[in-house]
Amino acid sequence: MSSHETTSTDRHAEAVVRITTGAVRGVAGERASTWKGIRYAQPPTGARRWRAPVAAEPWDGVADATAFGAAAPQQVVPAISLGPDPELDEDCLFLNVWRPNDGSASKPVMVWIHGGAYTYGSSSQPLFDAVELATTGDAVVVTINYRIGALGFLDLSSFSTAEQVFDSNLALRDVLLALTWVRDNVAAFGGDPARVTVFGESAGGGLVTTLLATPSAAGLFHAAIAESSPASSMYGPERARAVADRFLAAAGVEADDAATALRRLPVDRIVAAATEVYNDVPSSVPGTLAFAPVVDGDLVPEHPIAVLSDGRGLPVPLLIGTNRDEATLFKYMKSPLIPITRDAIERMFTLMLEDNPGLVAPGRDQVLAAYAGVRAKARGLDIATDIGFRMPAVWIAAGHARVAPTYLYRFDFTTLALRLIGIRAAHGTELPYVWGVLGGPKDPTFKLGGRRAGEALSGRLLERWTAFARTGVPGDDWPAYSVDDRATLVIDKQDRVVPDLDGPLRAAWGDVVLSFR
Repeated sequence: MSSHETTSTDRHAEAVVRITTGAVRGVAGERASTWKGIRYAQPPTGARRWRAPVAAEPWDGVADATAFGAAAPQQVVPAISLGPDPELDEDCLFLNVWRPNDGSASKPVMVWIHGGAYTYGSSSQPLFDAVELATTGDAVVVTINYRIGALGFLDLSSFSTAEQVFDSNLALRDVLLALTWVRDNVAAFGGDPARVTVFGESAGGGLVTTLLATPSAAGLFHAAIAESSPASSMYGPERARAVADRFLAAAGVEADDAATALRRLPVDRIVAAATEVYNDVPSSVPGTLAFAPVVDGDLVPEHPIAVLSDGRGLPVPLLIGTNRDEATLFKYMKSPLIPITRDAIERMFTLMLEDNPGLVAPGRDQVLAAYAGVRAKARGLDIATDIGFRMPAVWIAAGHARVAPTYLYRFDFTTLALRLIGIRAAHGTELPYVWGVLGGPKDPTFKLGGRRAGEALSGRLLERWTAFARTGVPGDDWPAYSVDDRATLVIDKQDRVVPDLDGPLRAAWGDVVLSFR
């Protein structure tokens, strides 16, 4: 049976595709056909909770793929829309495919990993509607769910027994299984399995940079885009065990009973305990996250920031960057994730030095010299942006450029409305432009103007990101990064290439890669 099963005269039947596990029926839209809620793994429930995912079993007949699958269990927050009437369920390992309707094959493939501080979000977010990205870029776009929060990132491996085994890095294993599904099935949707670009933002960007340092990911993707990756926010087994102990206490589970009790916990109780730990950890240990991938010595043998800054990552083209004002979003949302007060930042530095006793880290005065012209109230925000996002991106770009073409950017575009409320080019503000999903007339971003410039910018970003997926080069006017000239694209009303844009920051922070262990 052919991958599309019928001729182009019957558009609805054309949306039936046969993959390795069975047939799936999607929806043929005006510009693109979509398949939503395709199961790529068996339900990670019951005995499979906190275990590595298992590939979906074959089915008979034609599976419906016209609606998103359930989002991972999480606390629903107004800032992250999961779509109308979202369903939350532990059985959440689904993915979605968009294909332009031109009928041609061997298109580049872009696989999206959503963000959300490793605790929130889903592939069903309206922001990630891929019609524009797929059709404008002539690409097959895949968006995936993975387990989040405690169900995806809590490392309980130290509580394993002979009868009850807990695996590490569950969310990363989910992503690897989804990429395996793409390798084996995307050709049925007109995609080229030899041209797969994995891309993500925030926590999704962190998973992208982690994949680059994961040996078993080799061959599953051929290019990578990391937007605002918290690449240094990963920790080893000791910190992972400390988070697990906090979680057990919050969930009311005794350590001696953990092996059996954890799989009986109601999901609501898991989410509630995880939310408590999510808020508590960065407040008590500034600069750290409760939930993130773990350097487990197995799936992730070494800290990704060390691997990538040394030029030892998987040698695929990389596009990486951050936004100019990352930390303002966290202040605006009153989030504990980013330390922005003087006391919190100095405590973070102290803890980092304790974790890196053999390193000669930059001195306090040396770092502050880079922010001498910044208002005192904004200084903490800038320092938090740089240590949390910008410097890790610069360290990675310098290292990865030694093994593969690497392109570094900084997103500076904002509008008058966002400037007036103090957001500016904050964390995540590039996303609507990358996806071509700008808000309607009531979008507060453009309340005081800037829509025309924003639409033009979105067109450029769509072209750059999809050109990179097609060819590994995001435009003739964007030179690859190298330690000789450190060319960086500043994305604004008018894009411009700046040599060594981060020179003053590098002088202040030095070349010492700082991270928690």
